[in-house]
Amino acid sequence: MEKFVVSARKYRPVGFEEVVGQEHITTTLKNAIDNEQLAQALLFCGPRGVGKTTCARIVARLINEQSIDNPLLGNDSFNIYELDAASNNSVDDIRNLIDQVRYPPQQGKYKVYIIDEVHMLSNQAFNAFLKTLEEPPSYAIFILATTEKHKVIPTILSRCQIFDFNRIEVSDISGQLKMIAEKEGIEAEDEALNLIGQKADGAMRDALSLFDLIVTFSHGKKVTYAATIENLHILDYDYYFRMTEALMAQNTTETLLIFDEILKKGFDGHNFIIGLSSHFRDLMVSKDNATIQLLEVSDVVKAKYQTQSNAVPMSFLLTALNIANQCDIQYKGSKNQRLHVELALLKMAHLTTALQLADVSVLDDSSKKKF
Repeated sequence: MEKFVVSARKYRPVGFEEVVGQEHITTTLKNAIDNEQLAQALLFCGPRGVGKTTCARIVARLINEQSIDNPLLGNDSFNIYELDAASNNSVDDIRNLIDQVRYPPQQGKYKVYIIDEVHMLSNQAFNAFLKTLEEPPSYAIFILATTEKHKVIPTILSRCQIFDFNRIEVSDISGQLKMIAEKEGIEAEDEALNLIGQKADGAMRDALSLFDLIVTFSHGKKVTYAATIENLHILDYDYYFRMTEALMAQNTTETLLIFDEILKKGFDGHNFIIGLSSHFRDLMVSKDNATIQLLEVSDVVKAKYQTQSNAVPMSFLLTALNIANQCDIQYKGSKNQRLHVELALLKMAHLTTALQLADVSVLDDSSKKKF
């Protein structure tokens, strides 16, 4: 049986053109290499899984004019040294590194040192590293990577050219997943890939791990929306649409029954009220064509949001959002959390009447002032 390789390794980019969602970084690095203007100390900052170490390896290979077609081959060059600062964070570890820097490369032009999670170095190790980082030999390139830039001391930051990596957009993640699914012969629904992209929180590595999980869970190499929400334990959009319809119709019975159904499926009441707040926010931005692009959902779901947003007044959404927000804040302090959410839902269910009475009251007051 062929050994399984996770997608995060199998589809790790081997060139800048394959890196997703970091065009501002890859263009700058490519131009710097082409024009021979690459700094000797680079600091790659950004959240997990966005391509920091990947870009560092690509830079290391390009400046030494090496190329690989298979990312699984790794960096077998004597010119590339990778150090994990999380476990090698002492002064002695940095001194050993400095000793290695003194020797020129046996082949190629440069020796490249990739130091991952550099913020984990101790203050003593940082101080021992300062002089070498500021005035390295002409053949040495240092690429530091960190998820927590604020923990890197200012004297290190001032000696590096800093590159800030962005969280990857949901559309970019779902597009990359679609490409991988086609290569692997997997049938994937756009809504499912979009949901995986949202759950990944801007990290391509997390998205690929979730994608592998859903493929393993599903039958017959299919990634469906139903299988995705079941495996990732996500509440379906339809529940929020149904709940909003019941609230607008002032149907308290249906409102409580839908909430009971959600609880029976194993979902937490707190997560539900947070999700309902997000749903109201999405309905609000769907009211204007200029803001509908803020929705990170598929076109099919976007059309549903537009339809429902036309039927729900802005006054209802703003007031319901305020009630949901208060419920969210007070949830953990409540002794009866189910009742706490139900009371919030009942308040929302009577909002239409309350808002109508408020409008009538305002009209009565204005007519009295005339006379």
